[in-house]
Amino acid sequence: MRLFETRPGDDGLPGHERALAVLALITGTLMAVVDTTMINLALPSIAQDLNVSASRVVWVTNLFQVTCAAFLLVFAAISELVTRRRLYLFGIGLFVLASIGSAFSTSLETLLVFRALQGLGAAATLSIGPSIYRSIFPSRLLGSALGLSALVVAGGYAAGPTLSGVILSFADWPWLFALNVPLGTCALFFGFRALPRETPRQGSFDFLGAMLSISMLASFFLAMDALGHTALPWQSGGWAMLSLTAGVGFVVRQKRAPFPLLPLMVFRERRFTLAVSTSGLAFVGQGLAFVALSFLYQQELGFSPLQTAWLFTPWPLATMLVGPIAGRLADRINPSVLSSTGLLLLIAGFVALALVDETTGVLGGLWRMALCGVGFGLFQPPNNREMMASLPAERSANVSGVMSTTRTVGQSLGVALVGAALAAGSPVQATLWLGAFTTLLALGTSLARMPLARRAMLERQASSRPD
Repeated sequence: MRLFETRPGDDGLPGHERALAVLALITGTLMAVVDTTMINLALPSIAQDLNVSASRVVWVTNLFQVTCAAFLLVFAAISELVTRRRLYLFGIGLFVLASIGSAFSTSLETLLVFRALQGLGAAATLSIGPSIYRSIFPSRLLGSALGLSALVVAGGYAAGPTLSGVILSFADWPWLFALNVPLGTCALFFGFRALPRETPRQGSFDFLGAMLSISMLASFFLAMDALGHTALPWQSGGWAMLSLTAGVGFVVRQKRAPFPLLPLMVFRERRFTLAVSTSGLAFVGQGLAFVALSFLYQQELGFSPLQTAWLFTPWPLATMLVGPIAGRLADRINPSVLSSTGLLLLIAGFVALALVDETTGVLGGLWRMALCGVGFGLFQPPNNREMMASLPAERSANVSGVMSTTRTVGQSLGVALVGAALAAGSPVQATLWLGAFTTLLALGTSLARMPLARRAMLERQASSRPD
């Protein structure tokens, strides 16, 4: 298999050692992604079993997401001091232990404590996952490796709801958390055996920057949650002001810290900055669509929850099929061309979904979702390759943290925009047009970096030719 072939001059691990290392990443990522999608479906059962209201039980999901998002940049920086291998194994171990605690929880308060710990474990693994792919695979296979990563994430999103429905049909909700134990054990075993060892960076840790980063991201997600749930203006506005204040303080601190949590100099590289902007705008559209379509299919078109779940399936399945192919192509041709083409297809999918009405039917919804999935699969791995390859390998942990944070921030903003639009009385279709617009902005930033990406590709090809 091409991913595990060794050629003279390859960086990364030897071919025969890559398989176990990749298995560690796949099982760990699947555990975190599947857990997120499974638990959403179990919230009604948890509320009934623990005798709590629906408004309170949603924090089983919210607290996990807020904690995970708030610590992504922090853990990416910590990985340089303790090495990515140790941090990844710590994250997997913490996630497994917290899953066991969640399974045995008999009150909402106890469950929330363990969900917060799960969020910490997920942040430790997800913040550095893409950068570990770069340390495992040679540069010539970076796109293919990130395509594999996209396949795993999409597969987790596709399998989560179905797996949850199957388990809940014959077992109670604690078994959803128990499922993480065998997956996590496999990830720990493979990780101990095969993840590459590194030399830790010497120097101090930016504790003040970490506190400001946590405050900035946590308050941002709380502001988006308040906005999406139509809370009082002072609540969402207060959280937003706290996030902005912490953000300003974070930027000032990063300019002065001897060992900054996130070196701002990485944004001087235009390829990186444009790829990050493209990713953020595209994920706003994705996060927006996933929520808006739930309302469209069930409330506007009258589909059942089960039918709605099936209508969602083509998106992640198409991403699974197209993502690895797009990643492999990105190793050979201009990645920005692939990403831009994918965004064009995604815009077409959004427009087609915005035009859905009572006469569309199930088949009409399926091909529209598949079109979006193909577009997103063609966009994401090449764009991630641009982010990773645009900076030196020693910055890959920072890149990975920014990549994960950008994704979660974009998705959260998209969800909040749907909630705000629906609260203002806008039709669901209008939010899908908004998704098409944010994706159009992403296409603009993707096209802007095309000459830069082409120049970098030509330089890479020239340096790989034998003298």
